[in-house]
Amino acid sequence: MDQSGLFRLGIFAAILAVMALWEAVAPYRPKEAVRRPMRWLTNFGLLLLSAALARFTIGAAMIAAAIWAQANGWGINNLLGMPALLSGLVTIIVLDCAIYWQHRLTHIVPVFWRFHRVHHCDTEFDVSTAVRFHPVEIVASALYKSTFVVLIGADPWAVVVYESMLSGFALFNHGNVHLPKSLDRALRRVVVTPDMHRVHHSSLMKETNSNYGNILSIWDRLFVSYIDHTKVNDHDMQIGLKEFRDMDSQSLLGVLWMPFRRR
Repeated sequence: MDQSGLFRLGIFAAILAVMALWEAVAPYRPKEAVRRPMRWLTNFGLLLLSAALARFTIGAAMIAAAIWAQANGWGINNLLGMPALLSGLVTIIVLDCAIYWQHRLTHIVPVFWRFHRVHHCDTEFDVSTAVRFHPVEIVASALYKSTFVVLIGADPWAVVVYESMLSGFALFNHGNVHLPKSLDRALRRVVVTPDMHRVHHSSLMKETNSNYGNILSIWDRLFVSYIDHTKVNDHDMQIGLKEFRDMDSQSLLGVLWMPFRRR
């Protein structure tokens, strides 16, 4: 594993440990309907399969795209000759907006939703939900992001920083934790918080199709997809998809096969 990979892995492991400890000490939602060992086996099993598939297919596609764009002078940042700090800031903002639209499209386009519903069929909401994605969606996402890396002309280390932020915020936003209301309100003016993102995992489709943001919360307000709070108390709301609540749908094999099921 190269230096950038070790950096990202270190950030991921540190935030995962902090969030898991926070959930253990002060969990927000009540006892799980599905036992944690099964859920974590499914969710982290998906993570390992995604990592293996990426390694043997596209690998570090975004870093490779950034190096190629920089070497060939491609992209807005390279054409305009932006200073490194400004170039990095532009990269983070544009990639975050691109990921917002990728996320939103996975809810709109039926074939994309078939894969993305693996993430939403989790019947509970905790830090492990952040890594619950079908491997095919992970590979497709990397290719999508690589296209924007070239268009931006992103610096390789700006890509590393953004990817580290993306995974770190995903772990934070999916935490089964609760911030004081005043702090949550202040933070969500700028970034996505667990209480804001929890709405997105409601079993009510109107709420599922909202709050798509990953890092910056402005995109949901700007593109009119923001919902402030759930219809019911988010402490007690039903998490997941109504049609996939059986135990078979929660197993590792069940979620891997889910995109190819008829319903």
